[in-house]
Amino acid sequence: MGKRDGSKMDVEAASRSAVWIAYQAPPPPPPPQQAESWFSWLVPTIAIVNVVAFAYSMYENDCPARHPPGDTCVFFSSLGRLSFEPLSINPLLGPSPGTLDKLGALDYKRIVNGESWNLITCIWLHGGIIHLLPNILSLLFIGVRLEQEFGFVKIGALYIISGFGGSLMSSLSVQTKISVGASGSLFGLLGAMLSELITNWTIYSNKCTALLILLVVIALNMAVGMVPNVDSSAHIGGFVSGFLLGFILLIRPQFGWVSRKYVPSAHDTSLIKPKYKVYQYVLWIIAFVVLVVWYMNDLIHLFGNRLHRQETPSTT
Repeated sequence: MGKRDGSKMDVEAASRSAVWIAYQAPPPPPPPQQAESWFSWLVPTIAIVNVVAFAYSMYENDCPARHPPGDTCVFFSSLGRLSFEPLSINPLLGPSPGTLDKLGALDYKRIVNGESWNLITCIWLHGGIIHLLPNILSLLFIGVRLEQEFGFVKIGALYIISGFGGSLMSSLSVQTKISVGASGSLFGLLGAMLSELITNWTIYSNKCTALLILLVVIALNMAVGMVPNVDSSAHIGGFVSGFLLGFILLIRPQFGWVSRKYVPSAHDTSLIKPKYKVYQYVLWIIAFVVLVVWYMNDLIHLFGNRLHRQETPSTT
């Protein structure tokens, strides 16, 4: 019996091995990156600043000096200089309107006459304890979770810009009264939660239930803002600002996206999902354009008359 050529067998085996290597499956893609969790420190700090600002407003108000001998001030015997104005002046247990105006309340006449910083300072002032406590509790309940998910930079910008948007709409809508409070910023956080759910729709489970619950919460808060002596225009301006900012600041990568720096060199990078979906880019662009155009239009309306008066020469 003849023997098979051993060298020929080796060649055939090597050939089959080469074919198997050429057609074996590519290595599996790396697992999706886990979302980074942030430590929330900015939102509690904002809450503390609001409390300190209220305490300072009460100290500056000095109710006993305004109404000597002070027995008409609420809780005069316990709080002394920090006691509240009589309920006939301020039923919210806080300082007088004159003190708030002096400290930077939103005042249309002051703003158009050059004190434009009131658009920001007013969001750190509150009309009284009854005004302050619900805002602080809402801020902590909503803001802490958002800061843990998106970080202090985005949530800080969202809070300030939404407050500015609320002040801007309020100053154009309510020109005969002063206004204070962080409600515009808080409604901005609610608006951002809604747009964040919309723009990141594909990564959520039970999304319809979450959307329904969020809409109910927003509707209830808006309804509270419709009661008398509440500046609902600031709520609406803050909400719309936050809603637009959510599309810009709170956009998340689509599910399954992996940064290229974590992809093995042997993996086909053409199979990697893009970071964002097309509709997310479209919403980002639309929200940015609408926000800029809206703010520019309101600023022109707010300061345009003043600039016109300055440029118009006087005649004798």
